[in-house]
Amino acid sequence: MTLSSTLPASKSGSGTGSGSGSGSAKVTSAAARVARRRAALHWVAVHSLAIAAGLFFVLPFVFVFLTSVMTDRQALTTNLWPTSWEWGNYLKVWQTEGFLTWWRNTLVYAGAATVLTVVSSLPVAYALAKFRFRGRNLALMAVISMMMLPPQVTIIPMYLFWAKQMHLTGTLWPLIIPMAFGDAFTIFLLRQFLLTIPREYIEAARIDGCSELRILLRVVLPMAKPAIAAVALFQFFYAWNDYFGPQIYASENPGAWTLSYGLESFKGAHHTNWNLTMAATLLVMAPVMVLFFFAQKAFIEGVTLTGVKG
Repeated sequence: MTLSSTLPASKSGSGTGSGSGSGSAKVTSAAARVARRRAALHWVAVHSLAIAAGLFFVLPFVFVFLTSVMTDRQALTTNLWPTSWEWGNYLKVWQTEGFLTWWRNTLVYAGAATVLTVVSSLPVAYALAKFRFRGRNLALMAVISMMMLPPQVTIIPMYLFWAKQMHLTGTLWPLIIPMAFGDAFTIFLLRQFLLTIPREYIEAARIDGCSELRILLRVVLPMAKPAIAAVALFQFFYAWNDYFGPQIYASENPGAWTLSYGLESFKGAHHTNWNLTMAATLLVMAPVMVLFFFAQKAFIEGVTLTGVKG
């Protein structure tokens, strides 16, 4: 009698325990969902400005891409999504007369200007950062003054020099040759970075008998790679996107046009073919975007380390 009376009680007790366990599990899962929802809303609230800025920069590229793969007729409508993906638009742009020439000229201009700027500016920045000589501060002020001088101020005398004295108009040489004499912005950024290199390394190399050129190449150059990468990218982007310079010096010779200037001519010839214009725009932007994507770590590191140390 005792056994039979205890069995139902034990069963009823076990049923109550399982019910309470499932109930607590449901409460825990509901609390977890609420916590995740709150965390997501908090993340969106904290990063709302970044998300808005990201959309502000990304959506125009999305619009250009979608328009570039539309048909001629659809590109003139308000439809935002292509009804058919016309990848042949890029081939049509690539096969346009003169487009490959513009590409070659731009690569030559951007590559030569970047190399010449870095090679000519690094020794000047090294001298301003590590040498002690009379007039050093005056030389630094002259460099900073050149940074503040708009190029439009000197364009007339420079054009007369290259046109009347050197007879190099119609080519890109008036834009490339001056880069062999340094760039004020590049010199300033490199100088700021070189100030962060401890002088003990340079003094140790001098004690070992190294010349100043060898110190620059063997000691300073490896340590200054982030800053060099940053200024090289700055100069490459500037030359790749330069419109003002080719317009002034190379406009009279279509064989010397660059992509930035040739794109304006392409747009005028295809003013009703917005799909081809957008495809050409993407082909012009693509190398810069790809280069920055792969070099952004060195670029950001160089810009960050190139502080304002005086």
